[in-house]
Formats: sequence, structure tokens, C-alpha cells
Amino acid sequence: MVYAVVRAGGRQEKVEVGSIVVLDRQAAKIGDTIELPAVLFVDGDAVTTDADKLAKVTVTAEVLGEERGPKIVIQKFKNKTGYKKRQGHRQDLTRVKVTGIK
Repeated sequence: MVYAVVRAGGRQEKVEVGSIVVLDRQAAKIGDTIELPAVLFVDGDAVTTDADKLAKVTVTAEVLGEERGPKIVIQKFKNKTGYKKRQGHRQDLTRVKVTGIK
């Protein structure tokens, strides 16, 4: 079993070849190929965490599309002062399919 843990945005994702992952917004168009930096690489029983060896590992992914995350509502309220504030946010996301781990 071959898989890798990659850094994408502010998070880390466990990926295998053929897996579809939703990442923070990437500066790439639909159909483009992007490379993701590996943090950990597992090939059978061999686990690689050394930075020099991980520099040789390339994880490639194809951009499938762009989407937006769920709506998050931010509310602030202070009692007895008449202060209330409401704000919403939707994160821009990119859906990618991992095509290779070498």
C-alpha cells in the first residue's frame, strides 16, 4: 500500500493514487496538473519522513474543479448595549484527483 501525507493550504491530507481531495483554493485552472509537497511517504513497510528523501518524492494531482464550502455564520452580541453584528463566509475550494506518487 502506497500513500503520502501532503501539505495543502494550512492542513495536511492523506492521499493515494486515484483519491479525490478537496483543498484550499489553488492557483490553477481546470485540467491543469499541480504538485503537492510531501510530508510523509509510506511504501509498504517503509516509512519516509526525512526531508532530503522527501524532496525526491513528487505527488501530482489534476484539478477537477472549483467550488465553495459551506456557509459559516459569525455572530457577535453584547448584552444590554444594543450591539449585534452578523457576518457570513464561504471558503473557496479546489477539488483535485491524485494522479501519481513517485
